[in-house]
Amino acid sequence: MEAWIAITITAAFLQNLRSALQKHLQGSLGTTGASFVRFGFGFPLAIAYVLGLHSFAGYAFPALNGAFAFWAVLGGLAQIFATILLVYLFSLRNFAVGTAYSKTEPVQAAIFGLILLGERLTPGAVAAIIVGVIGVMMISVARMPLSWRNLMVALTGRTALIGIASGAVFGISAVAYRSASLSLDGPNAVMQAAVTLACVTTFQTVFMLIWMIIKDKSEIGRVARAWRSSALVGLAGVTGSACWFTAMTLQQVAYVRALGQIELVFTFMASIFLFRERINRMETAGCLLIVTGILLLLMWT
Repeated sequence: MEAWIAITITAAFLQNLRSALQKHLQGSLGTTGASFVRFGFGFPLAIAYVLGLHSFAGYAFPALNGAFAFWAVLGGLAQIFATILLVYLFSLRNFAVGTAYSKTEPVQAAIFGLILLGERLTPGAVAAIIVGVIGVMMISVARMPLSWRNLMVALTGRTALIGIASGAVFGISAVAYRSASLSLDGPNAVMQAAVTLACVTTFQTVFMLIWMIIKDKSEIGRVARAWRSSALVGLAGVTGSACWFTAMTLQQVAYVRALGQIELVFTFMASIFLFRERINRMETAGCLLIVTGILLLLMWT
């Protein structure tokens, strides 16, 4: 098994864990606060990770540059807004379906990767991604009679548009992070990804703190009072992000994000066993199609 595959599956599991914890936090925090904790409680760990790689593994610090700063800021802002959209989405649909809408990201990431980086996919990979997206579409209409009209309504309704927008902005952030990491001059993919993660999460923390000070200072107090749960979100978030950043440094974003759809399998497990939400046959079939798409991707990559 190639390294990026194992790293991506780990990232997907940790991202699902972080999202589940954020959904739980939304009861005591607002959308902004629940979104902030992944960055605010994660950036000290990201910095410690970089220092650990330097001190114990002997990896040199890569030199930062203007291109890195541009892509890191773009990716950081995009991820903030995508996270806010996703957390808000959880209040509109159940946990599994809310996450599914955002999983149109692989197709959008492939488009952005082609436009911004000139990265092309094999025909087999395109087919695998399409199979996965069909699974997502099935999940989106699982709560209504299956028809073309209901499909169009489901894909153009408010919830769907917010989810698709979240996936699009996540796609932009993923391509930006790959560009930022690749713009650094070594020493290797792990250190480049780690430095990118540390810089991005520090920027995101400062940005969102300023935002909350301007918009709602009381939210900062609520975040502080929920520090135990928030710290778990930060730990899961930064560990997952380290895996995502490393995988996207090693492999094209579209491939990584397509394999990352395995998160929906973990999501359905959390939805059933943790949140006690009911999953119907159509949602189950959609999940199976997503898994099929992932297996096809691994065969044809």
